[in-house]
Amino acid sequence: MNTVASVNSDPRIQKVRVTKDQIIADLADGRVISVPLAWSWRLSEATPGQRAKFRLIGTGQGVHWPEVDEDISVEGLLHGTPAPWPNTRRAAVKVRVKRPPAPVPQSTGKRRQPINAVR
Repeated sequence: MNTVASVNSDPRIQKVRVTKDQIIADLADGRVISVPLAWSWRLSEATPGQRAKFRLIGTGQGVHWPEVDEDISVEGLLHGTPAPWPNTRRAAVKVRVKRPPAPVPQSTGKRRQPINAVR
């Protein structure tokens, strides 16, 4: 049985994409790795625009998302290592991603009766 070994066998990420459910990495050796998006709580809470802004670390050893301060290594993806949640609520709030405020409901112009009004 012959085994072909790559000259540079270190795994490297060539391309990354984030869907609503997964983080998907295409490796230089042809493998495609996907992990649940929930494994990265920072990316789970990020907007699609923030998820789309990333850069490869080094020659593909990992990926960095600057707007949410998240780093994921190719080794972490291969070994299936979820990102740990912060230990305290204060830490979670400190790094929480800011989302735009919800739209304010428009008034219909009709006045509402007070709840305790006599009819």
